[in-house]
Amino acid sequence: MHDETCPFVPEGFNIRIQVNLRSSVKTLDIAEVARRSGLPASTLRYYEEKGLICSVGRHGLRRVFAENVLERLSLIALGQNSGFSLDEIGGMFSTKGGPDIDRGQLIAKADELDRTIRRLTAMRDGLRHAAACPAPSHIECPTFRRLLRHAARPARKRRKQQKVY
Repeated sequence: MHDETCPFVPEGFNIRIQVNLRSSVKTLDIAEVARRSGLPASTLRYYEEKGLICSVGRHGLRRVFAENVLERLSLIALGQNSGFSLDEIGGMFSTKGGPDIDRGQLIAKADELDRTIRRLTAMRDGLRHAAACPAPSHIECPTFRRLLRHAARPARKRRKQQKVY
């Protein structure tokens, strides 16, 4: 029977006991999921608590997950690496568990990353220039002085300038 508290477990998920007592559906205990995903068990438990993943049962005291949890964990990692919060990532899964991502949200995040890349590139270039600048002191270097002025602006003003919609 499909568990309504865990909607992203594959539809019709049943464990059929065969004569050799092996199930026909591949499940992984939490230690195996941790090993294969590289995530500590505590993170897996936290993700389950937040509703990002769901165990399908227990084997003794250990949580057991459907094998598709590894793909879901990969999607979560991709979202985090892209700068999405766990709450935002949770909203990107449909009630059936697959990804249901708003393309506009992806474009907005890509635009945000572009702004961050431009800002960091300018900062890197300025630091490289300051390191190689022939000026007698950094304070006498016009490029370094521009870096100082930019860094001294209030963070609120910098964020406002970065947001271009």
